[in-house]
Amino acid sequence: MSLLKLDIYSVRNILKESIIPSPAINFIVGANASGKSSIIEAIFILGRAKSFRSATIKSVINFAEDHLIVSAQTLQINGTNLQLGIQLDGKNFEIRINQQSKQKRSDLAYALPLQLIHPKSYELLDAGPQIRREFLDWGVFNDEENFLPAWRKFKKALSQRNSLLKTKRTGQINVWDKELVYYGTIVDSHRQQYLKKLKPVFIEIIGQFLAIDGIDLKLVSGWDTAKQFSQVLVEDLDKDLRYGFTHSGPHRGDFQLLVNNRLARDFVSRGQLKLLVMSLKLAQVQLLANEQSNIGCILIDDFAAELDIINRAKLLSYLGEMKCQVFITGTEIEDFGDLSNTKSYKMFHVEHGNIKQV
Repeated sequence: MSLLKLDIYSVRNILKESIIPSPAINFIVGANASGKSSIIEAIFILGRAKSFRSATIKSVINFAEDHLIVSAQTLQINGTNLQLGIQLDGKNFEIRINQQSKQKRSDLAYALPLQLIHPKSYELLDAGPQIRREFLDWGVFNDEENFLPAWRKFKKALSQRNSLLKTKRTGQINVWDKELVYYGTIVDSHRQQYLKKLKPVFIEIIGQFLAIDGIDLKLVSGWDTAKQFSQVLVEDLDKDLRYGFTHSGPHRGDFQLLVNNRLARDFVSRGQLKLLVMSLKLAQVQLLANEQSNIGCILIDDFAAELDIINRAKLLSYLGEMKCQVFITGTEIEDFGDLSNTKSYKMFHVEHGNIKQV
């Protein structure tokens, strides 16, 4: 999958711009606050229906407008063209695929798989479990079509159970426990299978950037797996009633990146942590390519902040071999290093929200 043409309307200081990107690597250069990161943000919004830079879309919309639009013509893996579009006004959203209105964000996510690497990416291993759970589930979502329906049904059962817990109505809890166990077990199984497939791909990629042994990826299911999930729910019932929510289950799931049986974040340097996170994200894209011959876009914001010059060269070489579409931002052309061995790329310069191909 690749973007053939990208149209951006009212995303921060970009009022109305169109670009025809390279199917390979696209370098976006500009001063701070010029709008280069807004291009990355616009593509991310098109694929995920949310921003990675702001919790609310309102702050992303240009101050002179009441909504933003991002649209693109894409080339799919089967050779067909697909027109994608999203309009957001801060309260409502409208998604269009081939001029047909859609209401599911998942439709966009399937049509435009995206992986983002940016200066706060290290939080994947450094912050709380929610960000790792979202990372893991994005991979499972693209790898296993039965995951999303099971996850949605689990979340519905969880919501019903929590509602009963808050009102202390225990009579129907057993009914929802059965739903929770059935769909929760499916969700957990898909996560386990995905991590098994991701691990060897990740280890191969990190080996190109770091000489590090004893790496392991381990799923934390969200309950004591020495016991049946159903048993844990029964044992936790008094605690769940006291606090008004379900303490155990896949909604508390996580994964650990271990180095010699120790959490990587407690063991490696900050520079190594960034390389581990980058390799995890590249591994997700590579696995998607291996399994489905589908490579989405890789977005890298602030290239120089993430990597030293040696690893930047290694990454560009790896991305070239991957044959995927990449968008990379930097403040200076020199940030990208020596491009003489980069076979196919386009360079765009951004100033005051205006984009020009160099």
